[in-house]
Amino acid sequence: MSRRRRSRATGSSSADSTTTMAISIEDHQLPYDTHNLYDVNFYDDKIHTLVTHTPSFVNTWVADAQQNLHQNSNPIDHPLLVGLDIEWRPNRMRHIENPVATIQLSTGKDCLIFQPLHCPTGIPQSLYDFLSNKTYTFVGVGIGSDVEKLVEDYELSVGNAVDLRGLVAEKFGAVDWKNAGLKRLVKEVLGREFEKRKRVTLSRWDNEWLTAAQVQYACLDAFLSYKIGESLYAA
Repeated sequence: MSRRRRSRATGSSSADSTTTMAISIEDHQLPYDTHNLYDVNFYDDKIHTLVTHTPSFVNTWVADAQQNLHQNSNPIDHPLLVGLDIEWRPNRMRHIENPVATIQLSTGKDCLIFQPLHCPTGIPQSLYDFLSNKTYTFVGVGIGSDVEKLVEDYELSVGNAVDLRGLVAEKFGAVDWKNAGLKRLVKEVLGREFEKRKRVTLSRWDNEWLTAAQVQYACLDAFLSYKIGESLYAA
């Protein structure tokens, strides 16, 4: 038995959509408990986004991602890049650390938002193997703390992680980049405007059904990390 997800987006097309500037999201509203699909639009880019807590969908996404990475990238020119980010419910009580609620991966046009808290059988082995594979370079802003939290919460190790702030500082020789946030990096490296809404940042990431705003936020964190990495390695 399945039930239709409740959408919090608005729109008049067959897929609901919300829009801010050149950024929008379309909810496919699949009638399943196992997963849902979204298209997140960032200016000229459309990111096909899978939200799931089901191991079989993670396995398929990871297999497809690995195939696409090797087919569409040349590791001689630059590394096989994957944008990585995580979210968790804000810690509002002292000495209590909430576990990672979403793990976001982006290979460019495709994004996975995995919800380990709601996974019925534990994190799939395919994700352990993918993250620990040093063939791939996982990029993000402040990725070191994310990597530590993944190990602490789920014993998920990332074999090859690169902080984009350090990469920018290395490329352009500016030490102050080491404290830059994603918003600044997006503007300076990609030439795009990007806002991170605090109410979404501090929202309930541990909910089983994420809002469209949460999906858009989570997707773009990983996607933009990928795009910045791609631009820097190509420079």
